[in-house]
Amino acid sequence: MKNYIPTIDISPLIKNNFNSTKSLETIKKIDKACIDVGFFQIIGHGIPLNKIIKICSVGEKFFNSPNTNKLKLAPKKWNKFNVNKYRGYFPSDVNGKEGLDIGDLLVGKKYSKTVKNQYIEYLNLNKAFSKSSIDLLKDYYNLIFLLSEKLFQSVITLYKKDIKISKLAFQRLKTLSTLRFNYYPNQTKPVEISKEDGVALGCETHVDSGIFTILYQNKKGGLQVQNRNTKKWYDVPFNKKALVVNTGLALEYLTKGKFKATNHRVLWNKSKRLSVPFFFEPSYDFKINNSFLHSNKIEKDGIFYEKFLNKSLEKFVEYQR
Repeated sequence: MKNYIPTIDISPLIKNNFNSTKSLETIKKIDKACIDVGFFQIIGHGIPLNKIIKICSVGEKFFNSPNTNKLKLAPKKWNKFNVNKYRGYFPSDVNGKEGLDIGDLLVGKKYSKTVKNQYIEYLNLNKAFSKSSIDLLKDYYNLIFLLSEKLFQSVITLYKKDIKISKLAFQRLKTLSTLRFNYYPNQTKPVEISKEDGVALGCETHVDSGIFTILYQNKKGGLQVQNRNTKKWYDVPFNKKALVVNTGLALEYLTKGKFKATNHRVLWNKSKRLSVPFFFEPSYDFKINNSFLHSNKIEKDGIFYEKFLNKSLEKFVEYQR
């Protein structure tokens, strides 16, 4: 099915308020895509293509730099001289791909020490990146965070609640949102063979932890999404102007299972490829509970998102740090 993954033009949400006729039509399309598939592509998202291309170049340049440069940003597990345990670079011997996890770039050294939270870490990018590259990273993080918030506000609108409540869940500095670069080198063997259909994989079957993941995949593709009912797998087509969006476990929790986190995987590809996902994650001290979207009064019970994330990350090899 060529059109299993819907493409949605969200420009009405970017240009107008959420109450215009076109905006409401767009939100209905997002609602349907989240329920039926759990994945969709967005165009008209407001992030210029040249900025996306530049951010990919920043990632490629980093991964093509010497190991000594990359390891400057590695967590303590791979670089005993560093104090970071969660953010930073991990090598390909972990699970067949290299990665770089960057948190909120507004977080400074002083703030991270004051907060004393395991996920709020200051990562000194100056060790491995030029100033111009860091400026590009900061700009892209800002743009993709605002875009993610727009999508979350569209979900809030579905529940006929004030979109301003998104600020209760997402605050800069406190957010656990992660900008990641995944780099798949020339893999000599797959990470695993799917037990379902025997397909060779470059990234294991999984669901994401947060609210939304917004991904830019390169033209080599390889990303697949599973139909929840038939269990059949579908390719997510490459569209250089589009960003791929999928729902995560936190959104499934907040919507009481209406928007389910969806299985996806990456096929084994012998040639190098880069993908740039942004994991839109709430503030570490946000109490995730069912009343947030479903009640006029938000209850104070629930689980802190930090603990929710802890449990979710246990299944990922690269986070066993």
